[in-house]
Amino acid sequence: MSITLSEQDTQTLRTAAWGAVSLMAAAGAAGSAHKAATEASIALTSATGVVGHALAKAPKGLGGKSTAELADQVLPALTAAMSLLKEQDPAEADNFRRTVTVAVESAGRHEKGDPRPAMVEMARKITEALDAA
Repeated sequence: MSITLSEQDTQTLRTAAWGAVSLMAAAGAAGSAHKAATEASIALTSATGVVGHALAKAPKGLGGKSTAELADQVLPALTAAMSLLKEQDPAEADNFRRTVTVAVESAGRHEKGDPRPAMVEMARKITEALDAA
């Protein structure tokens, strides 16, 4: 099944996935946010299929004055992205979920040793939002 995403759908996917990267970077240690974002971004730009085309570039206007404001945009977008993809093509929904999960895991693994507790908690929140659809 092939799907065509509207510009709004594409923006939702970009906000969700690239926002998840930003949330993981925000939860990282000072000085390592760039490394976390770089590792996670590689995962997003390595995506294939419809999801890969949608995530090929980062969205404009993503951000906030705090991590909480960013989360207010991103977590609902993750759930919305999963819902719209499940309706149109369950395989692409799985592709999106796996892509975001790999990005989140990549961001968390940049540190030597175990990921920081804040990153673990942010990853849990992202996974919860993905699974809420």
